[in-house]
Amino acid sequence: MKILLGALLLAAIPATPAFAQACTPGTYASPDGDFVVLGKSPAVPAPGLRYLFRDGRRGATSDTATPFTCGSDTLTVKGEAWKPIAFRETPTTFDSVATKMSGVLIEPPGAPDATRPLVVMVHGSERTSPIGSAYGYAMAAQGVSVFVYDKRGTGGSEGEYTQNFELLAEDAAHALDHARSMAAGHYGRSGFFGGSQGGWVAPLAATRTKADFVAIGFGLVASPIEEDREQMVLEVRAAGLGDDAVALVNRLSQATAGLLLSDFRTGYDALDAVRREMADKPWAAKIKGEYSPEIASIPSDDLRRIGRARVNNLELIWDYDAVAALKKLDTPLLWVLAGEDRQAPIETTRGALMGLAKAGKPVDVYLFPDTDHGMFEFTTNADGSRSVTRITDGYLKLLGDWIKGDVRGAYGRAEHLTPR
Repeated sequence: MKILLGALLLAAIPATPAFAQACTPGTYASPDGDFVVLGKSPAVPAPGLRYLFRDGRRGATSDTATPFTCGSDTLTVKGEAWKPIAFRETPTTFDSVATKMSGVLIEPPGAPDATRPLVVMVHGSERTSPIGSAYGYAMAAQGVSVFVYDKRGTGGSEGEYTQNFELLAEDAAHALDHARSMAAGHYGRSGFFGGSQGGWVAPLAATRTKADFVAIGFGLVASPIEEDREQMVLEVRAAGLGDDAVALVNRLSQATAGLLLSDFRTGYDALDAVRREMADKPWAAKIKGEYSPEIASIPSDDLRRIGRARVNNLELIWDYDAVAALKKLDTPLLWVLAGEDRQAPIETTRGALMGLAKAGKPVDVYLFPDTDHGMFEFTTNADGSRSVTRITDGYLKLLGDWIKGDVRGAYGRAEHLTPR
């Protein structure tokens, strides 16, 4: 996952043409419980809206093949009228580490239900507000109470934007405590969902406050340093290069890690040595990784002056021990892997999760094949790049059912992994 990853649900939605359906934002449900979320998006110029179905189909109301038509208070899907869901949405603020945070509690309609699960959505690394995003409503449409909040330094929350997992975990823990107080008497199980960078933050938050479950989508059980190295190795292997190239990017990762962990005080000789080795390798300029190739492209004299400000200014814990955090938990854990994830390669994560499950930890691991980061299906272009198409069928339903404790049947093409 990119350290500064954008909002996943906004990715690759085509530009809006001159005409767009005049649709009303909201979540609409069919008589049999299917649903679609319509909302505003910076990626879709007004009056267009972006949409997301439970089965993962997504797009904009301006698309020529939009699979519904809008009425004054309904959607018509294949000739059937879908009605809006009247969620109860309660804006709120709460305090975390001397910072005022902004959030919203979304509750399904109907009488208060003391058995309904409550989930706090722990965001990824994006700076955009999750308040109003499709994910929260997609969970609430499945009978789950949802609390979403703005990461510190973004949206309506005060403070400075950071990627310090320890501080973000404190915020998430305070968010769950506050959500439970708001929903007192009408929730049962309560816990966290974390996507992408939230896979580091949510389990750590569950060590700070009682949680009945933690669900993770396309996260890592590896450090940012390991993530960078694995991304580069994956790129090298995909390019058909051999062990010598793998060894070279491993040395590059080790050299940049030395700089990062010393806060750019030491490690320049090792980096310069790798630069010399890479200088005559035509493939080296095409490797992106997470951050190492970018660091290597900056002269050492400049790195000494501005390296910290350029690369290390968000307090990321580069050698974060994700396994240690998970070992502290006896909380039921769901982890969903994207089988072809280029931003968060799954090899180390899958092995770590299987090891935890084999050791007796309550870990459920699912893998959706042929999906990239964000659980996106994709097409591969002639140059090897990918164009995302939809969220894979079954992913959103799996999250909802698992959080409700009601997993049954198949979820698209998901594979339920078990330790060997």
